[in-house]
Amino acid sequence: MDQDTFWSAFALVLVFEGLLPFVSPGGWKRTFTRLLALQDGQLRFFGLCSILAGLVLLWVLG
Repeated sequence: MDQDTFWSAFALVLVFEGLLPFVSPGGWKRTFTRLLALQDGQLRFFGLCSILAGLVLLWVLG
């Protein structure tokens, strides 16, 4: 993977991360309030699921 691909992927992550607070700031705040109430183990589980989903997607696309 060259640097242009890496920075393009990073830019896309920023775009996707910014969509929810732009479209629905109230929903974004409610979501983060719920996330703060989760236990560390629950957050780790969701993080692991996100990592695995990303790796599977990269594998399918690659």
